[in-house]
Amino acid sequence: MATFIGIDLPTWWFLLIGAVFSGYAVLDGFDLGAGALHLFIRDNTHRKMALKAIGPVWDGNEVWLVIGGGALFAGFPNAYASVFSAFYIPFILFLVFIIFRAISIEFRDKEPWKWWRDFWDFCYFLSSLLISLALGLVFGNIIYGIAIDSQGEFQGSWLAFINPFSILIAITTLVLFMMHGANYLALKTKGHLFLHTERFLRNTTALFVIFYIISSLVALIYVPQITGRFIRQPILFVVGIIALLTVLNVIRLVIKKSYYWSFIFSGITICLLLILVAIGIYPNLVFSNIDGVTGLNIYQAASSDKSLTIMLIFAAIGVPLVVIYTIFVFYTFRGRVSEKDLGY
Repeated sequence: MATFIGIDLPTWWFLLIGAVFSGYAVLDGFDLGAGALHLFIRDNTHRKMALKAIGPVWDGNEVWLVIGGGALFAGFPNAYASVFSAFYIPFILFLVFIIFRAISIEFRDKEPWKWWRDFWDFCYFLSSLLISLALGLVFGNIIYGIAIDSQGEFQGSWLAFINPFSILIAITTLVLFMMHGANYLALKTKGHLFLHTERFLRNTTALFVIFYIISSLVALIYVPQITGRFIRQPILFVVGIIALLTVLNVIRLVIKKSYYWSFIFSGITICLLLILVAIGIYPNLVFSNIDGVTGLNIYQAASSDKSLTIMLIFAAIGVPLVVIYTIFVFYTFRGRVSEKDLGY
């Protein structure tokens, strides 16, 4: 097995894919959360301001999802095949929701009729809500395990994905994104809408803390394949403690109305939660819930060393360019939006 700086290539790709999906969760997470809050904003002008806040960045944020999917296909084609075979229907629905969200944002103000705006506002809200829940549902099943055999073939029914643990993770993901989105809107808006988003932020932060505690306790008790590594290596609980302190710091910063730093720390919270799961599943990519089958690990699912090496070089060039582009866009469109701003 070839190595780079003392780390084997499949592990490098495991880290790369984790970093890219973390970037997607942090970036698209806040505009999905803002969308899930959209119908709670009653005034048409305020809804338009909320759309202006995410208007310059939402489509660029989705680039990270495309990169993550491409990296998974390139680095771990066997895992890609198993996961997409298992989640075929959820992923198709996920793509439909993404399309409807884009259409809703673009079409909302194309006509002056109230029913037209209300219809697309509802589509935007519903698609953002369902995308968040779908991501959480897939994530919950990755943690819990799916019915794949020793050959990586899916042997179950897609209805099995709707289980209590994955539903809990789906709701927790939705609330986390809503907190993150409310924080972003608090940073980007002013006037009466800002006052509304402050209330949204306080409520969603409190709700996330509740679901975070519940989902953590349930995972510790009912998902031993995740907690096993932490029990064998107690030093890793330090990461969990840091994650908890980060969540508590978000609460402190929200109370202090330090919304810039609370947004930063809500993003760090998302990353730390994904790191906790990565530590728990490594070196596996997909757990199996069939007795006697462990699932697929990074070594079974990886491409050849030559392919991984060549693609890692391209990734080392491409990913920093996307990071630079993302920073440039956020810097260019910094500041708060107002009713007079042009755009969405």
